[in-house]
Amino acid sequence: MIEYPSKIKITSEAETAALAYEFMLSCKNGDRVVLNGNLGAGKTFFIKAALTSIGITSVNSPSFAIVNEYSNEFHIYHFDFFRLKNSAELFDIGWQDYLNDDESIVFIEWGNRFPAILPAERIEINIDTLNGTEREFTFEKFI
Repeated sequence: MIEYPSKIKITSEAETAALAYEFMLSCKNGDRVVLNGNLGAGKTFFIKAALTSIGITSVNSPSFAIVNEYSNEFHIYHFDFFRLKNSAELFDIGWQDYLNDDESIVFIEWGNRFPAILPAERIEINIDTLNGTEREFTFEKFI
């Protein structure tokens, strides 16, 4: 079980996938999860691994679509703020409606680009690239 706050170092993609699986075990409807890290840090990989662990296997980065939606017994919204010029683009597609959907889990990549619009209650995962496939994951919960 992931503890908050915590820092976890991993050395491979397999360890990242295992960490994502462990993280997903604690997720529930209403969770808002923000992932930050440099380009190539593994934000999308972590989300793909987390969703694969619950049976959602066709996960793609929403860099151009802004948001992807996935459903099985879970309802997932996956946002990517990387290509957004401003937060108004999110409000144009109903940002508040997505956040108000308490029957879903929302993942947000690059949330640090628009911190003012992030939900106050959220989990933040910061991914620091160390060497090669080594990463340090910092988990924090904001209530």
